[in-house]
Amino acid sequence: MFQTSRDQRYAPGEEDAEFFASLRPSSGEFPQYEENQYEEKSPVEQHARYEESRHAARMPEPIDPWSDDPDYRAGDVREVPEIDDRRPPTWDSYLNDEDQDPYRRSDILVESQTDPTGWKATGPAQPPIPDDRPPAEAVSGNRLLTVLLFFSGLATSVSLWLFDTQAGTVNDTASLMLAAGRITGLVGGYLLFIQLLMMSRVSWLEEWVGARDLLRWHRWLGTTLVVSVLAHIVFIAYGYALTGETGVVDQAWTIVTTFPDMLKAIAATVILVVISLLSIRAARAKLPYELWHLIHLTGYLVLLLGYGHQVAAGADLSGRFASVFWPALTALVISALVWGRLVEPLWLNIRHKFEVAEVVAEGATNTFSIYIDGKNLQKLPAQAGQFMRWRFLTRNGWWQSHPFSLSAAPNSEWLRLTVTAVGGHTQRLGQMKPGTPVWAEGPFGVFTAQRRTRRRALLIAGGSGIAPIRALLEDMPPDTIVIYRASRPDELVFRGELEELAERRDAWVRYIVGSRTDPGPRRLFTPNGLLGLVPDVSRRDVYLCGPPGLVEAAVATLRELDVPDSQLHLDPFEF
Repeated sequence: MFQTSRDQRYAPGEEDAEFFASLRPSSGEFPQYEENQYEEKSPVEQHARYEESRHAARMPEPIDPWSDDPDYRAGDVREVPEIDDRRPPTWDSYLNDEDQDPYRRSDILVESQTDPTGWKATGPAQPPIPDDRPPAEAVSGNRLLTVLLFFSGLATSVSLWLFDTQAGTVNDTASLMLAAGRITGLVGGYLLFIQLLMMSRVSWLEEWVGARDLLRWHRWLGTTLVVSVLAHIVFIAYGYALTGETGVVDQAWTIVTTFPDMLKAIAATVILVVISLLSIRAARAKLPYELWHLIHLTGYLVLLLGYGHQVAAGADLSGRFASVFWPALTALVISALVWGRLVEPLWLNIRHKFEVAEVVAEGATNTFSIYIDGKNLQKLPAQAGQFMRWRFLTRNGWWQSHPFSLSAAPNSEWLRLTVTAVGGHTQRLGQMKPGTPVWAEGPFGVFTAQRRTRRRALLIAGGSGIAPIRALLEDMPPDTIVIYRASRPDELVFRGELEELAERRDAWVRYIVGSRTDPGPRRLFTPNGLLGLVPDVSRRDVYLCGPPGLVEAAVATLRELDVPDSQLHLDPFEF
């Protein structure tokens, strides 16, 4: 663990070297560093003045809600003092002045068979804090409007067939199959455009919907798109076979060899099927991220290969309305792709000119932080909890782009991302030299404090998911609770920073350490176990970041405890 002087400032030239020299680890932590001893300082302290300027009037330090009180017994009633309406109530509003906190703001917790809460070194559940919403607006209306717009466009595309079909035309099996083929073709064409729009990375769509919802919708619609395209092929081939009184295979061959641009359409279909199969979780987990991402990018070819077939053979793509609807949709999607994939990244990197300032080993043996320097960082529209896609322009890694969350709130001095080396590329990142150019895209995601719907928050991190959680803690309100899950104590990253931030922001940190089969970790995501740590969990916004298994277990438990989906904010580890 390292620390940085609160009064030290980042500057070019010699001051760069002096500043980041203090961040280098001691001998043996990282092979590329020289064996020197440096004064241990924390980068959190560098934010101290900034934090104190934002929160000049610090509230009294609250009493730990989990501290033991030997005089308290279940069923005891404590007098609740009047709460000052001018500020959010804190735990100390419910404790007597003479109560003392014998425990620190952070502890590694284990299961207890005697304590009624189930946790060793934890006290009784405090009375629930009254529910009151912060002034921030919820964003559920954005998602609802987006869904309505999507289905409106889908209904419009299908209605093109309805307007061009005269009453009584569908009167036998052959005409029914052809009608189903044309409808599924229109649905597939519309879904292809929507898929590409969601892959465009245009900032307004990311901010409006959120990266997680876009990812989830992209998967659902991807499966529907493949099914629609395959159904379109089957229905059309079968319908023409019935009309021509020939075999389905013979008719399909005739369609391929006589219809315009059919070979391109078949190639587009094959690409869609391959991408769909590789997107299955079991297959995706076995592929390197770089290969999966490269194959996924071939989805853009589907538009180029399939559009000619749609225009040439699409009977429902012409007409007064269709001749406006489809070109307008095409222009929207292409404009979003050009803007999100080319214009915005180009402007971002020209404006800020990112480069590596220093690589610093963290407490865990395979975890390190990368400090990013740049110009005008105070103008970067990034928030704590967001991620960016980073391309480090090294000789053997310039072609790879990976998403990494910011592990500290953005500031005018530097950006920081923390990486756990799990493959060849991430291991090589730990050996980068200062001055390495960086190409960035983003920021992305709505895993931010501005999305809160309650006055208090619960932050749950697993493994290297602590990176965005640690950044979020800088923006969270008093009485925030952090639960950090790790397999071993030496895997706890940012422990010193978390505890220092907890003291400054009146927050609490609890570490749940051990293997999956240990009693404590097994109890963590049970209703009783989570209530023992966070008795008012249903009145908090819950931020989750970690491996999919941890996130899924936590979400299931939170729903058992009647925590609304609007209070759940997820940032799972997924492609």
